[in-house]
Amino acid sequence: MPPTTNIEANVQRAVPFFWVHDLEASCRFYVDGLGFKVAKQWIDEGKLRWCWIELGETAIMLQEFWREGHHRNVPETTVGVGVSIAFICEDALALYRDFKARGIEATRPSVGNGMWVTQLVDPDGYNLLIESPTDVPEETLFSDNG
Repeated sequence: MPPTTNIEANVQRAVPFFWVHDLEASCRFYVDGLGFKVAKQWIDEGKLRWCWIELGETAIMLQEFWREGHHRNVPETTVGVGVSIAFICEDALALYRDFKARGIEATRPSVGNGMWVTQLVDPDGYNLLIESPTDVPEETLFSDNG
């Protein structure tokens, strides 16, 4: 039986959902450090349990692991390992400078696959790649001196 829905038109965007150990620390990193804005949140018994944060046209959902009760889901292994999200931007170098000014650790940008790329790691080990198109030769390293 053929599908009755135009799947391509129906799917609108993918939003990464990160389980985190400390939601307050993650919010400080993403909101204060990277400039995300909290667009939606779930507060349960006076505690922030989940939030949807946005920066430009991107979004991420964050939720703290449940430490007790029947919802308990704290993993015994490190989270974030092997997970990378690439944010395609107009100017990754400008964002790199801004992040560094805010005290956020970021790798020195380099060119790979026709993109300036700098990498950040959030408090739970999720890799965030900040990238923007460039005509600069492959493997060029950014110079902080201009």
